Amino acid sequence: MQLTEVIARRRMTRRFDPESAVPVEVVHDLVALAIRAPSAGFSQGWDFLALLSPADRAHFWQAAAERDADGEPAPGGTGWLAGVSAAPALILCLADPTAYLDRYAEPDKGWVDRDPARWPVPYWDTDVAMAALLILLGATDRGLGSLFFGVPADRHEAVKAALSVPEDRRIVGVIALGQERTRVDGSAATRRRRPLADVLHLGRFGAPAATG
Repeated sequence: MQLTEVIARRRMTRRFDPESAVPVEVVHDLVALAIRAPSAGFSQGWDFLALLSPADRAHFWQAAAERDADGEPAPGGTGWLAGVSAAPALILCLADPTAYLDRYAEPDKGWVDRDPARWPVPYWDTDVAMAALLILLGATDRGLGSLFFGVPADRHEAVKAALSVPEDRRIVGVIALGQERTRVDGSAATRRRRPLADVLHLGRFGAPAATG
């Protein structure tokens, strides 16, 4: 597909066919696209943890499950969880802040104090998010369904422990991959897309962009 067609066709998939495996070669190709993303100072502070076996994915879902007051997995499951947990491939998108703090303390950058406060926007997360989008677009180009979702805030440490993720890494999000089983309309079906005239400002905020 042409790039513009891939962008137009990309959508979030919420139900996956568990019987349609995603070959490891496809995961390699998608992550090879991801590492072409831009990164501040070419720091490349990203890692991608692919979970392709049922056992590995089970470890993730068990660790990521929200807990009740007693610390037990919350009973029941939403339709969203049932559909997404069937995905035959998961990719955890991880950020490494230290890579950026170290890079910008090098002579050509010169921030010798390595102070995270110098980063009002944490580019370690921003760069990983841009890399994740390339995976989503690559999946669409290959006819795969994909979904980017987050881990509950209080489950990040449990997920990292369950999957031997280093303590200094941040979980930016998770990508589910596979063949779409049944199309489920999400927020995009109930909320309108903001028109270009509302989001593009020329010269100063609030000045509308002329359109042809």
